[in-house]
Amino acid sequence: ARPRPSRGEAGGNWKLEIPQIFFHEMEKNLGMWGGQEKALEFSNGKYIMALSSDVILEPKVIENSVKILEEDEKIGAVEPKIYRFELENGNVKKTNIIDTCGFKIFRSRRIINIGHGETDRGQYDNPPDGREIFAVEGAAPFFRKTALEDCRILGEIVDHDMWWYGDDIDLAWRMRLFGWRQIYSPAVVAYHDRKTTHALRKSWSDFIKIRKQIPRLKRRLDYRNSRLMFVKNDYIINFVKDLPFFLKREIPLWGYFLIFEPFMILEIPKIIKMIPKMLKKRKEIMKKAVTSPKEINDWLE
Repeated sequence: ARPRPSRGEAGGNWKLEIPQIFFHEMEKNLGMWGGQEKALEFSNGKYIMALSSDVILEPKVIENSVKILEEDEKIGAVEPKIYRFELENGNVKKTNIIDTCGFKIFRSRRIINIGHGETDRGQYDNPPDGREIFAVEGAAPFFRKTALEDCRILGEIVDHDMWWYGDDIDLAWRMRLFGWRQIYSPAVVAYHDRKTTHALRKSWSDFIKIRKQIPRLKRRLDYRNSRLMFVKNDYIINFVKDLPFFLKREIPLWGYFLIFEPFMILEIPKIIKMIPKMLKKRKEIMKKAVTSPKEINDWLE
């Protein structure tokens, strides 16, 4: 059917309607996750897939995700096994290079995509029906809607102050604090055209090459939002215990910034300015947290 333009319900927005699809044009760019949260207002589904525009889904993604969520009411999200795809002369080329199998977190508070850049040899297929991970990644997570709503803090599901980068792991960390399980499944398969960080980091020279691929704004938001995320979600007892691991990574990182990326200094006053607001959010998060510091600590590698 041909799209029909009609007047939106609020704010004079325009919307396009075609069978089974609803388009809502926003007057303001809310970012990836802010837009996903807005879309929830128009959804009455039991389950929600937060799908990035550069992701291709294989058959049975939704069917297999629903099966997993139906197994346990405390499963809040499913993480697909996501491979990389590339465009060659306008054609999609699927690869067997893993983009992500979800997020892993270290005692240094470094967070990485599990399997990123690795050739798939089945190393993440055991057990074949999936396994629990610390957090789902933001390219194509499949959520239980009640889990998303349970994560709403001061009126927000995602942190609108983060806007673009790191808000997915912030939400997933909060989901874990609130007792929701997150499952990675190799039976749920997708492909992602990640624009940056295709390479694996094996040395500082690799780190420098990877950093150069990432837009400056993204680098700044990554650092700012990850530190604000720690303020909001990290248990103090865990952070103090792991402070040597954190400093072992943070000090060389700032040595690198001062030499190669001095513009990162501009993030310090912004972080300081936002800390009072983050502490207010932290207070609300900790009121609802049911996962103990020890249980969170067990996820830190």
